[in-house]
Amino acid sequence: MMQKARKLILLIILLGSGILSYAQNNVIDEIIWVVGDEAILKSDVEKVRLGMLSRGERIEGDPYCLIPEQLAVQKLFLDQAKIDSIEVPASAVNSQLSRYENNVIANLGSKEKAEEYLGSTMAQLRDEWREQIRNEYLVSEVKKSLVGKKTNLTPSEVRKYYAQLPKDSLPYIPTMVEVQIITNEPVIPLKDIDQVKDRLRDYTNRINSGTADFATLAIMYSEDPGSAPNGGELGFMGRAELLPEFSSVGFSLSDPKKVSNIVETEYGFHIIQLIERRGDRANFRHILLRPKVSTEDMNKAKFRLDSIANDIRANKFTFEDATVLSFDKNTRKNNGLMVNYKESTNYGTPRFTMEELPTEIGKIVNNMKVGDISPAFTMKQNSGKEVVAIIKLKSKTEGHVANVSDDYQTLKAIVENKKHEEVLKKWLQTKIKSTYVRIDKDWENCDFQYPDWIKKDQASK
Repeated sequence: MMQKARKLILLIILLGSGILSYAQNNVIDEIIWVVGDEAILKSDVEKVRLGMLSRGERIEGDPYCLIPEQLAVQKLFLDQAKIDSIEVPASAVNSQLSRYENNVIANLGSKEKAEEYLGSTMAQLRDEWREQIRNEYLVSEVKKSLVGKKTNLTPSEVRKYYAQLPKDSLPYIPTMVEVQIITNEPVIPLKDIDQVKDRLRDYTNRINSGTADFATLAIMYSEDPGSAPNGGELGFMGRAELLPEFSSVGFSLSDPKKVSNIVETEYGFHIIQLIERRGDRANFRHILLRPKVSTEDMNKAKFRLDSIANDIRANKFTFEDATVLSFDKNTRKNNGLMVNYKESTNYGTPRFTMEELPTEIGKIVNNMKVGDISPAFTMKQNSGKEVVAIIKLKSKTEGHVANVSDDYQTLKAIVENKKHEEVLKKWLQTKIKSTYVRIDKDWENCDFQYPDWIKKDQASK
């Protein structure tokens, strides 16, 4: 009876997907795995494969064995997330989305090349990445809840792990630095800001009078490199996924033919048009313009920071005292100390490897000694705004082979990760055994990490 029910579920999935394969090679798409009541399509595997390559990720082994198993594991964790009623804060998705996009564009060379390679518009890709990031967050939260406090370690366990490692297997700890920063933004004359606003008002008048199309103007003039080629279209987003100023004005729009008033955000000045609203999510177009910073204004900002740096070197006040003048709201209240938000073991700490530092900062830190204060330099923030900065190298630990006295926390993290992996592996083995799994015979000839995917009754057929 149970087997019949499972076959019925599989048939419903096949019929509902509308992608039953035709005879022989005339296949539009096909279901290659079924995990519980979730299907994995051949096209899902290909999307993941292309996505990994576009981000410069190496695929170890056969992608057509590795990726389907990864997707199946993800589905098990996502099923548990439903059971646990885990929710995803929109801010967590939004903060990673731009990093995803920038990474892909940087690896493939341009937005146009990314769209061509991945076979979708940037707006469509953003929607796919948003869902991917959301799923990654849910999986991460499930893992945290499963691991819980089961892996609390004592110092003796860490020392025992270190003692058992062969000398040639000891981990190498790369050079680590802690950096403090003070930024200053060039003062932009009001006349330059008014010129930008006048241009946006002109665009609004042309759109409202019917003499110009919003999307065409966005392609021609918007300074948002991500959305401009798509006519300024951003894709469906919730309120929390947008900057508060943008969200407040955008979600107040109700007529797709109307254009918003000018909105100022940290990125510059915008006008917005509603495309479509779906519940608490909406798709907008926008045109972004930024006032141009003159060389003279940039040099004035550099002069201000160089003066501050000289006063610190002359002991008139400390670097920490001067951070109250910084324009960087994320570090100002923390004595200017930068925090690492790269996906690594240093995430959420002030410790950076040289590769994890922003490029402009990394180049300067490379030639500094602890306690040095840099000359003023220009750098581009995530918003695209160019600012002037000075930095202080707070600490530096040269790269070395790990030892207990200097690297206890790093070694502890390694041991904890191993314990976590053991807990999760045991949970997955149990979950796989209790979950209905069906793998297409053409996709089951793999050396899977978890051999229990292929049930005994399936293997015998």
